[in-house]
Amino acid sequence: MNNRDSGLGTRDLDTSRHRPAPLRIALCAGEASGDILGARLIAALRQRYPNAQFAGIGGAHMRAAGLRPWHDAEALAVMGLAEVLAHLPRLLRLRKQFRQAVLDWQADIFIGIDAPDFNLGIEKWLKQRGLRTVHYVSPSVWAWRESRAAKMGEAADRVLCLFPMEPPIYARHGVDAVFVGHPMADEIPLHPDRAAARTRLGVDASAPVLALLPGSRLGEIQRMLPIFLAAARQIAAQQPQLEVLIPAASPACHKAITALITDSGLGENGASTTLPNLRLLNAQAREAMIASDCVLLASGTAALEAMLCKRPMVIGHRISAPSYAIVKGLGLLKTAHVSLPNILAGKALVPEFLQDACTAENLAQAVCHLLDNQAARAALLPQFEAIHQRLAQSASDSAAAAVAELLGDAG
Repeated sequence: MNNRDSGLGTRDLDTSRHRPAPLRIALCAGEASGDILGARLIAALRQRYPNAQFAGIGGAHMRAAGLRPWHDAEALAVMGLAEVLAHLPRLLRLRKQFRQAVLDWQADIFIGIDAPDFNLGIEKWLKQRGLRTVHYVSPSVWAWRESRAAKMGEAADRVLCLFPMEPPIYARHGVDAVFVGHPMADEIPLHPDRAAARTRLGVDASAPVLALLPGSRLGEIQRMLPIFLAAARQIAAQQPQLEVLIPAASPACHKAITALITDSGLGENGASTTLPNLRLLNAQAREAMIASDCVLLASGTAALEAMLCKRPMVIGHRISAPSYAIVKGLGLLKTAHVSLPNILAGKALVPEFLQDACTAENLAQAVCHLLDNQAARAALLPQFEAIHQRLAQSASDSAAAAVAELLGDAG
């Protein structure tokens, strides 16, 4: 990549108007979710700045939105400690090259989207050289290591937060942070159509349906799915017509789930006298949630999605024993709850069963309570809707407005 090819040369003037060339916005997203966020942000910024130029690191969505890619987001898609260590020299070279490219391009602002391990170092380096910097998507400072908030301020002039409890934490550390809303809350209707979801999935309109979401990481699936399947067997013993839907987030997840189902004695297609109506889906997690009467899931973003889909849920989660010992021993977890619905509600809105309490018996009992108790399910709905409305802030437009304000354009 040379300066002529990449547009990284000296900032020139638009001589026809005798003013600086169009606004230059550099961005970096290193994973699929960040690529989608970045694409929507570019579209919203283009509404404000029709002639703006966008360049940096992104995926297919950001390129389609108008990003001039210097590197593809796949270059950062490295997971697992061993893989990260193997790729560390390349990632460090890439970061060094990329931050210099942003400076040479004379960007007006840099926006790092999530991927804090990669982006925060770039943001800090650029900020020290006078470039305005934004970090979009706060790390979970509300859950653990609040001290990270101060470090975020060293890197970013402004942090764009998805949750309303985050800016007050940053304020305690003198960091400029703005709640812009959660894009998922903008995507999902306030009243999802369960009947239509069942029709699309070919699910019996009157059958009790349980969606199982054991996670999207292979290690998490290995830990959680056997427990979830055992719980589903117990639930089916009390709900003979129960249909169980398991969405697989990726082909690799599909393969792992299929193997675990086979190992559990359910057969290749989930055929079993104890779980006769089990179906493995390719993706379609949101559709499965909306179609369900209850969701059994591992904690994470899926819990937020289930809440936005207005589905009763039970959360079961285990981490490795060494990790749990470290978290407990060092007091790293700062919240009374781990699931986003409960954190956002500020109370135990949905049942959580963690570590040793995450047993098939406990999960099955909690799910059966929700399936059998229409009043309990109905009581959740207005609370889920209230949280949904708080989070639905036209996130991309709000984020673009926060960036524009930092650029000195509050209009």
